[in-house]
Amino acid sequence: MGSIGDWLTYQRDVAERAVLFLDILRQRAENMLAHERAGKPPLLDFDYELILDARRFERPANYALLYITRVGEDCVPDCLDPTKPPVIIVDPRAGHGPGIGGFKRESEVGIALHEGHAVYFVVFFPEPAPGQTLEDVLHALRRFVEEVNRRHPGMRPVLYGNCQAGWAMTILAADCQGLTGPTVLNGSPLSYWAGEPGVNPMRVAGGLLGGAWLTHLTADLGGGRFDGAWLVQNFENLKPEGVWDKYASLFSNIDSERERFLSFERWWNGFYFLSREEILAIVENLFVGNRLEEGTLPICSGCFADLRRIRNPLVIFASYGDNITPPHQALAWIPVVYKDTADLKRAKQRIVYLINPHVGHLGIFVSAAVAKFEHRAILESLPEVEALPPGLYEMKIDNPTGDPDCPKGKYKVRFEEREVSDIKFPYDRPAYERVKRASEQLDAWYTATLSKWIQAGTTPFTAAALEWLHPIRVSRYVFGSSFNPWMYGVEAAARMIADRRHMLPDDHPLKQNEAAFSKAVHDSLVQWRKVRDAVYERWFDVLYGSGLNASTRTE
Repeated sequence: MGSIGDWLTYQRDVAERAVLFLDILRQRAENMLAHERAGKPPLLDFDYELILDARRFERPANYALLYITRVGEDCVPDCLDPTKPPVIIVDPRAGHGPGIGGFKRESEVGIALHEGHAVYFVVFFPEPAPGQTLEDVLHALRRFVEEVNRRHPGMRPVLYGNCQAGWAMTILAADCQGLTGPTVLNGSPLSYWAGEPGVNPMRVAGGLLGGAWLTHLTADLGGGRFDGAWLVQNFENLKPEGVWDKYASLFSNIDSERERFLSFERWWNGFYFLSREEILAIVENLFVGNRLEEGTLPICSGCFADLRRIRNPLVIFASYGDNITPPHQALAWIPVVYKDTADLKRAKQRIVYLINPHVGHLGIFVSAAVAKFEHRAILESLPEVEALPPGLYEMKIDNPTGDPDCPKGKYKVRFEEREVSDIKFPYDRPAYERVKRASEQLDAWYTATLSKWIQAGTTPFTAAALEWLHPIRVSRYVFGSSFNPWMYGVEAAARMIADRRHMLPDDHPLKQNEAAFSKAVHDSLVQWRKVRDAVYERWFDVLYGSGLNASTRTE
């Protein structure tokens, strides 16, 4: 009888959690619609004022510079240390909206404010300016840096670039005018062909899809706009077990995870657009062309981004748990640009890298533990970084307390000198050269044949229909009451259950069986992903490879 009773109480708990789970998905859909109707404002947990709006520049871009003015009830200027340089944090424009660097208090923005720095935050708007180019974006970012320099004379700002924004800041530092002030690159890819076979499949995706032409087609179907939802969907497809874990964890911990889940999903499901010109320049020059590390990325007429031109210190923060931007892609450009350590020193450059062993791509930006420890340690150590002699260093942090909140005197930062040869990552460079040529040929063929016809046949109605029917949007909206009237009943049932919740403890035998089942599904998805990625690698080698196996590939 006892086992039957356990089974019945477990079934009641599962039924209640199922209703609460559906109600959370309903609330997520409602939040998405509310955010869109509000114009998708930046999701910052801080008050701010608008300093510059690049949509009004002579070369418009959908970017703006904000100044953080208040944290809760505290006025920021009262807490600043006038001896510390300002910090400019630039969020990635890779499908989502801005806010990942400051959508909660324990974030890059929060840590910089806590350390006494004036903080500026670069945001962007959902729609690109008509015909917006990568050059327009870089021009706007430079204007922002110049404005912060003007507002803080004699103090070189600290530039914080997250993911995509990291390579944008690097390009600015490497163009004909250069930048001053230390630059912190968080999970930022600079060497797009590097990676570990079977572990980092994104680097072969461009070759398997034929290069830039598919991006061109997608932007044409969108009426000259590339839907960022495609980038988010690619991110989710990259690691399916992560998607399972997100929802399985929510279902298992339904009574404690609601607000955390909804808070993150507000940012995750805010999809922004890029212009056709901008996304094509990104794909052709960076992800397929790899022109940044080669020094052939055009910035303006007669000017190219040359990474040897960088003189401001670089701090590169990467993680082996990051399958979007592994350390290979964050660091492999160094031995391409500098033939050896002596060459790096002759260039009078200081490069410091910090490797986290396990945190994932998003964790570099959103993990509270990372924000309170690694990012704080980086900020507090920047004067030491600038005082280092030219060379390559690995930043090591010794924290015997294990507490990410420990004060500076309780942990120690070391800068261990490294050789450029220490960070070489072998890969089949000729194969990626073939991908680049194939991409150029296919896109030239598409441009000369189908592109104009598709552009002529695309209307605002068809572009809007493709936007609303995107699979990732449909999978969210279908749970919204506006789209599915049955969810009104779910909302009412969830309110009644919340008043009389019968929650089971985690050590209940059947709940432990549930956790074991969830882990089995996770492990199955991991194995399936590994097989899928191995197939991708195999086909890439068949199509483009040089007949070299992973152990013998060289630069």
